[in-house]
Amino acid sequence: MAKFKYPKLMSLVVISILSYAIFYGMETQDKIASLIPYPYLAAFIAGLLFSYGFTTPLAVGYFLTLKTDGLLLMASIGAMGVIISDLILFKIARTHFMDEFRRLEKTLIIREIEKEERLLLKPRHRRLLLYIISAVIIASPLPNELGVSMLAGLTKIKAYQLAIISFILGTLGIAGMLLIANL
Repeated sequence: MAKFKYPKLMSLVVISILSYAIFYGMETQDKIASLIPYPYLAAFIAGLLFSYGFTTPLAVGYFLTLKTDGLLLMASIGAMGVIISDLILFKIARTHFMDEFRRLEKTLIIREIEKEERLLLKPRHRRLLLYIISAVIIASPLPNELGVSMLAGLTKIKAYQLAIISFILGTLGIAGMLLIANL
């Protein structure tokens, strides 16, 4: 039996890929929207689901079918759910993934990438690029596990800073989906 060198990171990637394979082209978006009759509670729950690779398609399906007049309020309530999920992911990444991040940093490919980065970018710009990539992942319907794990493993960001970032980016991402739904 094959043994993976990075089982936690590999399972994270596999779960993300499987979730999109399972839910891609789902025909039941109307059923998702009608599961919870209270739209603000549903937006909060969908926000909780928005961060996890396996449940992101459910949250996206809900937000894309939601017709609302209170777009910013609905996006903010959903973002509160995103905060909770992202903080859980942050804690898990900081406590359970750090050993694999440290091992991954020592691999030849990562060392080569870092060497090229050092030649091309100043340390300040490398850090900024990492934050930008993480922000794009967190704000988008991509699984937040990757963006939050990058921040948890490769930066010294604190939980309260992540909460602020998650709220802002979650609100923007959800508001974007709600804008599409309300066109």
